[in-house]
Amino acid sequence: MTRVRAAANGKPLIGISMGDPLGIGPEVIVKALADPELRGQARYVVFGLHDALEIAADLAEINRFWWREPYDGRPRVASGVLVADFDDLPQMCINGRHRPDELAGRASFRFAEEAIRHLKSGVLDGLVTGPISKTAWSEARYNFRGHTDLLARRFESRRVTMAFFADDLRIALASDHVPLFELRNRFTIGLVHQPIDLLDRALREWFGIKRPHIGVLGLNPHAGEGGLLGDEEHRIIEPALTLARNANIHVTGPLPPDTAFVPDVLSRFDGLVAMYHDQALIPLKMQAFDRAVNVTLGLGAVRTSPDHGTAFGIAGRNKANPGSTIEAIRLAIRFAKARLATTTKSAAVVVP
Repeated sequence: MTRVRAAANGKPLIGISMGDPLGIGPEVIVKALADPELRGQARYVVFGLHDALEIAADLAEINRFWWREPYDGRPRVASGVLVADFDDLPQMCINGRHRPDELAGRASFRFAEEAIRHLKSGVLDGLVTGPISKTAWSEARYNFRGHTDLLARRFESRRVTMAFFADDLRIALASDHVPLFELRNRFTIGLVHQPIDLLDRALREWFGIKRPHIGVLGLNPHAGEGGLLGDEEHRIIEPALTLARNANIHVTGPLPPDTAFVPDVLSRFDGLVAMYHDQALIPLKMQAFDRAVNVTLGLGAVRTSPDHGTAFGIAGRNKANPGSTIEAIRLAIRFAKARLATTTKSAAVVVP
């Protein structure tokens, strides 16, 4: 008999790494998965600390909807929500101070490391990463700039791009966490072409858009004003657009950055490519602060994340909005199902 291997009950297995246990990660995860409709769309394994989730649930007056098992390196979930509890970690005061802490940094790194390992091996169909503190990772002596950097190294991928999705707004970054004064030394044709290529693939494969139209922002004010305000558009961005067009990518640019997000302009495109972090994130967060999702392109796997940090200032006070985490989980499920469907069509597994 020929049979296609698929997710159990047609539901993908989504991993969720808790993030920093002293931040709002435990709270937004509990609040997001408290929705039975969302829980019913997939199977889940949460990599983190059970105590932190229980405290968050008690504060929010949410009844426990998960079961707990000590993490043994082999998460098994037939249905529902499993909390893989890292109970071997050193004790920390979960309901005490809320600021960057070395022990919390070591814990959040281990949650992410193990979740990524299972994503890479194919055990997980998708991964949602909770917010971490880069300061805590630094104090714990982990030399990574964040999840995207860690994912790129663990997947051994040299072509990884940070992208953001909210409603119909889809933006990929040419550069991410790069100080502006350093960008001039890294600004190359390849840097601009990569997010165009990866965003085009994501829009085709995950959103089912047959021929996406991508708008590419300029670097300088008014997209350089014909060279009067900078020549990077002519020297770097336009050759990157030519490469994309030669690869049959429908692309337009360079667009003046100050008008690219005006609704009449934005509506012409299926996605945008921004040149640096704040060029994209300022308009994105103004439009959809509680709905925006960070997505990693180029891994060959699904990873999403809420587009906010640890919010230590409100952690432990039941004030965190779970909207971005809910959307991150929804997108992870959507993308995972799209990948599973593609795999099913292209490579059925024969079972004797």
